[in-house]
Parts: sequence; C-alpha cells; structure tokens
Amino acid sequence: MTELPDYLPISMLNQLEYCERRFWLMFVHGEMVVNAPVLEGTQQHERVHAGGVERDGETTIRRRVYLWSDHLRVAGFADMVEEQAGELMPVEYKHGRMGRWLNDHVQLCAQGMCLEERTGKTIRRGAIFYWRSRRRVEVAFTPELRARTEEAVVRAFELLE
Repeated sequence: MTELPDYLPISMLNQLEYCERRFWLMFVHGEMVVNAPVLEGTQQHERVHAGGVERDGETTIRRRVYLWSDHLRVAGFADMVEEQAGELMPVEYKHGRMGRWLNDHVQLCAQGMCLEERTGKTIRRGAIFYWRSRRRVEVAFTPELRARTEEAVVRAFELLE
C-alpha cells in the first residue's frame, strides 16, 4: 500500500470533483494529457505565476500565494489574493468557461478556508476568472460549499487509502 500524503494539493480537489477516476489517474499515476488547451492555459497563467505584489487603486494584489490548512490537510497556490479594505479574496484563473460542475468552486473555497486558517480572518467569497468567456464570477463561500469542500477532502483521502 502507498503511504498517504500529509497534505493533498488543493488543485486535486478540482480533479476529484470533476471525476474521481481522473483524480486517481492524475494524483496516483501522475498521468496528465498535455494538449493545446493545457498549453494555452499554461501561457495564460504566466503573469499570475510570476508572483509579486502590486496595487490597483485601493486593492493590493498578491500573485501566486502559497496556502495550506492543517485542519483540511491541503496545500497549494492561489493564483491571486486580493485585499481591499482589510478583506481578503482568493482569485483563481481558469482556461475555459464555467461548466456545470462545482469543481472550480470547491478548489476556490479550499483556498479561502486555507486563508482563514492562516490569517484568522473570515473569508466570505472568492472569484474565478474564465479566460474563454472573459468573465469573472464571484463565488460565495456558503455553509453548503464549505461542507462540500470538506467532504471532497475526506473523499480524496478515502480513495487514496
């Protein structure tokens, strides 16, 4: 039996919510198809992944922020964390457009829950920018989404056992 990881990558929650088989293939077997959309998404993330801090009016923008939660046992990067008037908000960039699954929402919510644990502040919402549709969608971190995020982490570790 393979040893369980101490922390699960936050991005794997996205894969799990989309398809448990895909999660297994990517996380356990390291299989990932690199195709044109994947390469295009990598290029779109170049600026975000460069890191750094900048100001846009009243908003401070931190790029490529490392986050983790000892409670959830997840770790990874937020593409951006915006701060305005003391309120923090994770922002995730996605190549495509919003689908019918909540996989992007679960990944974003996990980032928010990590921010809460690290800062002691309540994180009420996040945002996802979809490159294809050029739309930014706000996501409220409702009790239902938080519960689903915690359930996804539990399910991931169950599958790995």
